[in-house]
Parts: sequence; structure tokens; C-alpha cells
Amino acid sequence: MKPAYASYPSLADRAVLITGGASGIGAAFVEHFARQGARVAFLDVDATSAQQLLDGLGEVNHTPLFIACDLTDLDALKGAIDQARAHIGPIAVLINNAANDVRHDFAATTAADFERSVAVNLRHQYFATQAVVEDMKALGGGSVICLGSTGWMIKNAGYPMYTMAKAAIHGLVAGLARELGQHHIRINCLVPGWVITEKQQRLWLDAEGEADIARNQCLPGHVMADDLARGALFLAADDSRMLTAKDLIIDGGWT
Repeated sequence: MKPAYASYPSLADRAVLITGGASGIGAAFVEHFARQGARVAFLDVDATSAQQLLDGLGEVNHTPLFIACDLTDLDALKGAIDQARAHIGPIAVLINNAANDVRHDFAATTAADFERSVAVNLRHQYFATQAVVEDMKALGGGSVICLGSTGWMIKNAGYPMYTMAKAAIHGLVAGLARELGQHHIRINCLVPGWVITEKQQRLWLDAEGEADIARNQCLPGHVMADDLARGALFLAADDSRMLTAKDLIIDGGWT
């Protein structure tokens, strides 16, 4: 059966800010929201991949704006959000996507490693959300989408600082849902399983990994970045207007 995917009229001309949008899942977010007619700005440190994304996007109603930004620098993050707002208007949708799942050794972790991992994987989600809330209040509502992970749910080894940060994001979502909800601002956690991006395929997907997928997923095949993007479209659109403080897990039924 050939798939047929939804279009969301409510996303046309909506201002969408995406962190970590130059490659992988983030690039799929940029493309899918742009093709829905949204006004997209995305932040990343990887200018080369960002330009490749823009060059391959083709014709859309609004060409996405790339802003080079190190999200671990909170002053730079605030400045980039101000720049995005000036270009695309008050932010109605925030996708807190940026992260780094680099493998690391628990025994060798230093305090500096710990602080750096929290800054990359958790802290910017908190402060980016803080920076756009007044926009959403003025608009009469909005949607914040935080990226979690099933890595901690299935007790993956090899990156404990990453799984710690990703577990904390669920607490952030739960802790903000009631406060933001009084202003019709929804906040949800979009939770990827093993999404087979170019990076995952290059670094970690081998015959053993394929066997793990076949054994653990209920649905055959690979979870792809586009699958996550379609979930994000729903969470951003008016169709999910009464959905907040929830996890949307897209993992082929692994967890």
C-alpha cells in the first residue's frame, strides 16, 4: 500500500524555530515544515550541512533561514532567537532538537565532560523554551516540542550522560506543562527510537544492529528521520490542540 501523508493548513505561514536543524532528524524537520508552508528558522554549528540542506530543498513558499549558533553559549542562543524572530516573526512552534549522542566511558568521565554534555543535550532546551514563551503568549498559544530518546527507556549502555539528559527532558516537559498550558501553550516530548540517519548508518548500524531491529521492533524496516518529522508536524499543528505533557514515541514498537 502506497503511503499518503497529511497536510496541515494551520502550519502555513506559522513561525517555526528548530535547533540542530542542519543534518539528521533536524534536517527532516526543516524540510517538512518548509513544505507545509511554514516560515522556518534553524540553528546549528554546521554551516556546510546547512547550506547543502538549503541547496537541495527546491521551491518552497518561504526559504528557511539558517543561523549559525553554538547552543551551549546561552548569550549566542538568545541572540540567534532574537534574529530568527526578526526574520520570521513571533515564534509559534519551537522544536528543541539539538543533541549529541557521542559514546563515552562512565569511568573516565570528568566534571567538564559532564557539564559539556548537559549543555549540549539538555540546558538549551530549557532556555530556548524560556526565550519564546512571551511570543507564544502574545500569539494566544503555541507548541513546544522537546526531543527525548528511548535510549534510557531500553537501558542502552555506552552513553550514560546522554541518557541521563534525555530522561531529564521528560521531567522538563511535565514540569512546564501546567504553567504553560494556562496560556494555551502545549509542550510535548517527541521520542525517537533507533532512527537510521546517515550518521547512525555510518557509525553504528551493522549486521548485529540489523538483527536487533528485526528482533525488537514490532514493525519491520527502519525508523527514518521523515517518520519523526511527520510526528512533529502533528504536534505543531492545531490538530493536537488538546495534547500536552505527553510522550509521542516513534520507534516501530520497540519499547
